[in-house]
Amino acid sequence: MDPRTNPYTPNAGAPPPALVGRDAELEGFEILLERLRRGYAEQSMLITGLRGVGKTVLLGAFESRARASGWITVPAEITKNEAFGPRMGSMVRRALFQVAPKSSWTDKLRRAAGALKSFSITVAPDGSITAGVDIEPLEGTADSGNLSDDLTDLLVALGDAAQERETGIAFLVDEVQFLRVNEFEALIAGLHRTVQRQLPITLVGAGLPQLPRLAGEAKSYAERLFKFPRIGQLSPPQAEAALAEPAAQLGVSYTPGAIDVIVDYTEGYPYFIQEYGKIVWDLAPEDEPISQRVAQEAQRTVEAKLDESFFRVRAERTTELELHYLRAMAELGPGEQTAGDVAAVMGRRTEQLGPTRARLIDKGLIYTTGHGRGDFTVPQFDRYLRRNHDLAPPTPRR
Repeated sequence: MDPRTNPYTPNAGAPPPALVGRDAELEGFEILLERLRRGYAEQSMLITGLRGVGKTVLLGAFESRARASGWITVPAEITKNEAFGPRMGSMVRRALFQVAPKSSWTDKLRRAAGALKSFSITVAPDGSITAGVDIEPLEGTADSGNLSDDLTDLLVALGDAAQERETGIAFLVDEVQFLRVNEFEALIAGLHRTVQRQLPITLVGAGLPQLPRLAGEAKSYAERLFKFPRIGQLSPPQAEAALAEPAAQLGVSYTPGAIDVIVDYTEGYPYFIQEYGKIVWDLAPEDEPISQRVAQEAQRTVEAKLDESFFRVRAERTTELELHYLRAMAELGPGEQTAGDVAAVMGRRTEQLGPTRARLIDKGLIYTTGHGRGDFTVPQFDRYLRRNHDLAPPTPRR
């Protein structure tokens, strides 16, 4: 097939040509916006899932729907190396200028701008987040130096301004698991206050599967403030639709056998489906249905592509001991493994490997599924490790 017309999009966060299997989350988001617009309280969402299941894509779909409904949207991504206070201040500034141009600011909008100025004094005194906000700080508001109290003041002032202009603000935040405990606590406290005040502000986030635990550790009432939908593999019919519909729009079909080969290999993971579809398309002959033979022949190329990009970049972030730990996990098979079983494969004591395990969690390569249990954050990572890395011999116990 002509690669110039290839409909598949195996890129980070790129919207697939057919977004399937996420109807419940999309409907839940629309209900959230409509209830807030009417002045009703509603739980926001923190979407969780492994890498490559489409969390970022779903946030993008939320943004499109929110904007179509007249909401102001502020997308952002949390990183480990950026302080959250200045990041949140920049997000509020972007929202503020979307609520209304400065020339038409009312008293409530000027109050929100003054609160932002006050907030910036403690989180970014260099003025980097208040460019263009030539308003005096609002003394006694958002200037205590306590992130939780100050962010609450800031969000309430912004919410009051949005409510006056009969609009709403949706912060759409990716990689939420990188928030530190005090930052998560401040964010939850601020959102809680906007809910109590029935203000049209919401934050919908996405992150790895440990997000519900992190939120609960930050604030005990987080489970009442958020829903935690977990997205993952597509069902076989959904996976088939994600693969077949984009091709059908271009007059290309798959034989049933080809569909089965691809769905079976990808296990319904959305990113893998896009990668497989793109490679099969480029290999298939013109003017013929994509056959089972072509799908099978493409598998080696797909595997090599995933190994070289999706998997390898993660493995290369590890030290030698961390990689040995991951390989020992893979030796035990897919699914969650106990720290004790991994240590036994490595011939070490669990306590010796505690710091290694903690670093892998911090790097986002594994996550805890319960006390002493963990799993990979990347689907099929165990397969990759067994294909490409030898199991280190056990270290004699001392």
